[in-house]
Amino acid sequence: MTMVCSVGSIRAADRVTGEIFALRSPVLATQAMAATSQPLATQVALDVMRAGGNAIDAAIAANALLGLVEPTGNGIGGDLFAIVWDANTKKLYGLNASGRSPKSLTRQWFLDNGHTSIPSHGPLPVSVPGAVDGWYMLHERFGKLPMKRLLQPTISYANNGFPVSQLISYYWNRSVPILQKWPGFSKQFTLDGKAPVEGQIWKNPFLADTLSKIADGGRDVFYKGEIARTISDYMKANGGFLNYQDLAEHKGNWIEPVSTNYRGYDVWELPPNGQGIAALQILNIMEQYDISAMTHDSADYIHLFTEAKKLVFEDRAKYYADSEFNKIPVKELISKSYAKQRSRLIDMDRASKAYPAGQLLEKGDTIYLTTADSQGNMVSLIQSNYRGMGSGMAPTDLGFILQDRGEMFSLEEGHFNSFEGGKRPFHTIIPAFVTKNDKPWMSFGLMGGAMQPQGHAQIVINMIDFGMDVQAAGDAPRIHHTGSSEPTGEVMTNGGVLNLETGYPYSTIRKLMRMGHKIQFANGPYGGYQAIRRADNGVYWGATETRKDGHAAGF
Repeated sequence: MTMVCSVGSIRAADRVTGEIFALRSPVLATQAMAATSQPLATQVALDVMRAGGNAIDAAIAANALLGLVEPTGNGIGGDLFAIVWDANTKKLYGLNASGRSPKSLTRQWFLDNGHTSIPSHGPLPVSVPGAVDGWYMLHERFGKLPMKRLLQPTISYANNGFPVSQLISYYWNRSVPILQKWPGFSKQFTLDGKAPVEGQIWKNPFLADTLSKIADGGRDVFYKGEIARTISDYMKANGGFLNYQDLAEHKGNWIEPVSTNYRGYDVWELPPNGQGIAALQILNIMEQYDISAMTHDSADYIHLFTEAKKLVFEDRAKYYADSEFNKIPVKELISKSYAKQRSRLIDMDRASKAYPAGQLLEKGDTIYLTTADSQGNMVSLIQSNYRGMGSGMAPTDLGFILQDRGEMFSLEEGHFNSFEGGKRPFHTIIPAFVTKNDKPWMSFGLMGGAMQPQGHAQIVINMIDFGMDVQAAGDAPRIHHTGSSEPTGEVMTNGGVLNLETGYPYSTIRKLMRMGHKIQFANGPYGGYQAIRRADNGVYWGATETRKDGHAAGF
């Protein structure tokens, strides 16, 4: 007898505990926990906490190393956002360390020079990198160990080298053909014009030198000293607008996180210019329905989630932007009454082609990490160059690439996210946090462009409605919908495309197609998840992303 089975249904191993799709157990520890997208960064975070540092110190040190070992997703040429649970004050603190567009560049310049949108690479989408300032803001308020100690592991690895891991090598190889034409990229980010392969030793002495200067001279070396002048001279020589004054005037902002209560749990995000409140809006709509009566892989659940996402992303396209330039109706957008109003538009039997944005007031890669310490401090931190390795603009011998976040601006006149000099672009990167009864319950994030709020909502639903543990909630097959209207001005008219990860039964897919959903396979848009949950007895439960080179560990 011949047995026939589909490749997608073959599993590498059978676990005797947990969900059938879970690929490993959660990691448990009491004194410290770190979850990052690269094992060396996790180890550095733990080393810092063993040396007497706290979770904030550990997060800074891990982020610095990720800029070296995972330049495909982040680096000091990019921006940073964080949510910190401070055990002393028993409060959450939000940090927006995103940079602004060059003040000398205007929307009219783009139009006069034939642009209908902002280019994805090169000098034009470059905005001020906010990460270094973000490190120092976190450190000044919460840090314990000297910044020199926190940056030293990265300086050492940059000088002595490290073996490049599997997924990072894959994305690096994809970026080189796109970015190698930009000045400085090939010299600083290739080996004889090629990306390093898995297992090959990579060194970045230029970055080591840059970080050594920052460690000695502080954040002002980057924004007001010789590094700032090198960036400014490089941009001027290569058709860019970012200049010394833009860097010198940069400052991040401490902001209040915002939340919604989802079935007794307070889910926290940061307000725009990021997209975090989209997760809260999705959850508010989903709360109108008895999700626990459905199953994770049912057509009803996937349909409802997709329609909720479509509704929310229309608001995202219209309203999410820099709050210093617009009055963003955050309170109204995340209200329960608004969710009830919007949920009435959902037809449980049919996929929509388009939704209008609510009437209120008138593509990228990333790293996410989370840390926790013995005092109970927890950090949710996300950092990115936007499109993979960023703009391709690598300032002379500094060892990093400038971000291309400015691509997210719209050139549509009057749009909330329309380009203006000195304005922060719409941001996709969002950290998240969950509290219960005013105590920390989970620090988590799920990187990956527009997948992020979709992923945040799915993680919360997986744990609260479907009862999964913190690791299984990340391993569960994910829903990814694309084609919604975007803050850049693109408009959804055909219902978009629904991507379903391997693991959903064909009977579900067939039913969804009959409901009018357009379903396609997709290679890699499902994001990268890291999380730490704190149990009532003080035990940390760590989870990592099996779709990345991730690692969760503790002691």
